[in-house]
Amino acid sequence: MEVKEGYKQTEVGLIPIDWELGYMGDFAFIQGGFAFNSKKFQSTGDYQVVKMSNLYQGELDLSRSESFLNKLENSESAFLLKENDILITLTGTVGKRDYGYSYRIRKEKNLLLNQRVARMVAYEKANPIYLEYQLKTKYFLDQFFDQAKGGTGNQANVGTDNIATIKIPLPPTKAEQTAIAAALSDADALISSLEKLIAKKRAIKQGAMQELLTGKKRLPGFSGEWGVNTLLELCGSKKELFDDGDWIEAEFVIDEGIRLIQTGNIGIGVFVEKDTKKYISPESFNLLKCKEIHEGDILICRLAEPAGRACILPNIGEAKMITAVDVTIFRPLETLADRKFLISILSTSSWFNIVNEKCGGSTRTRIARSELGKIKIKLPPLREQTAIAQILSEMDAEIDALEKKLAKYRLLKQGMMQELLTGKIRLV
Repeated sequence: MEVKEGYKQTEVGLIPIDWELGYMGDFAFIQGGFAFNSKKFQSTGDYQVVKMSNLYQGELDLSRSESFLNKLENSESAFLLKENDILITLTGTVGKRDYGYSYRIRKEKNLLLNQRVARMVAYEKANPIYLEYQLKTKYFLDQFFDQAKGGTGNQANVGTDNIATIKIPLPPTKAEQTAIAAALSDADALISSLEKLIAKKRAIKQGAMQELLTGKKRLPGFSGEWGVNTLLELCGSKKELFDDGDWIEAEFVIDEGIRLIQTGNIGIGVFVEKDTKKYISPESFNLLKCKEIHEGDILICRLAEPAGRACILPNIGEAKMITAVDVTIFRPLETLADRKFLISILSTSSWFNIVNEKCGGSTRTRIARSELGKIKIKLPPLREQTAIAQILSEMDAEIDALEKKLAKYRLLKQGMMQELLTGKIRLV
């Protein structure tokens, strides 16, 4: 393969000819954690012990620990963490790769490094933020997991000496490292601000649901008492409008034909498309006397988790569809209920609490369709239902647009990492 001018081929791919491919141990001091005596741990104290459970997918969650010390021995004080120390977990489950999570200490204070977590302290030649990003690259993690050795039971372990032998590329100057770190940090800051905005919008929507769906707050122009109906009453007490899907045994399931909508396709308020799709043949449809479902039907999953979750079946490009026996097909009369309003009701915590109380089963928890049909819900007049549903739909659309934007930025950042951390794009 022809090597681009100004670059050289290495174990981690093409990098600029003036970049160094070196061992992590050449760029940072690597230290394993301390085996603190758990008998000394307290639920509160001046010093918190950072365990593997505190590190997850690049975040440090200090709420996950109640291991504190009030007084340190001299041997323990050597494991106080400092700003820009980079942590990495060393133990996980064989085959799962639930280790190798890393995090750089920012302004956190009085944290102690526990065993099975290592820290890396950048030497003068290396920018610690640059090193932090290198720890998240595929070529670093591939080398990291290749070093894993079997421990007790189903555990995989990596030692600090293993990390020291992992190779990463390093730009020749601190200035270039810093420029790369700054560009990626800016991308992370943008992603973080979007995540916070989405969380805020979700909280606002949740508050709106609590007020609008219970009648605590009325929209302008609406007044009067709300009615109460069971789900079955909303279908005019007609079984064909409130019925279960079909019992489809594995021998009838094939890879093309009439689409089978499964319980896993039903999320809380949303339809969840899967990569693996199931079908039955037209002959099986006739043989089993299956019930066809249609776009706009409300599908309620009677099976946990959680039982009672529901969605409106969208247009998914299938000519003909059926659903599973643990799914209730709910077709409320259009003169009584707005389906989008109902989906909002069927996505609240109070709804799930009611359903949970009516669930039974020793092996797989589910609610019977007869019990589902007896559940009562409060409903305003149809016009008010539609107005409320419209407001909540607009909130959902705004959140959805932000989530798509977030996904796009995350993808762009991933591309930036691949380009910047191998020198395919130079910033200085």
